[in-house]
Amino acid sequence: MSVDIDTVKRVARLARIAVGAEDAARMTGELNAILGFVEQLDEVDISGVEPMTSVIPMAMKKRQDAVTDGDKAADIVANAPATDENFFLVPKVVE
Repeated sequence: MSVDIDTVKRVARLARIAVGAEDAARMTGELNAILGFVEQLDEVDISGVEPMTSVIPMAMKKRQDAVTDGDKAADIVANAPATDENFFLVPKVVE
């Protein structure tokens, strides 16, 4: 795959990045070099290689998936100027 200046300008516009003509020409070469490296990775034979989460075999730490309130309500409202039953009290602003 090859990238031209129009593609670089389009990607820059989509990313909301201001790119001038000189920068677009330079970035075209850089993006083509990156894509060339990625194409080289396609040539690597990975048959028989198991997917892994780490380079060192280890068991993933798991926790029980349970919904709780966190038991932190009192800590959360501790610095509030006014609270009532772990709710923030605010002055009325709309009549």
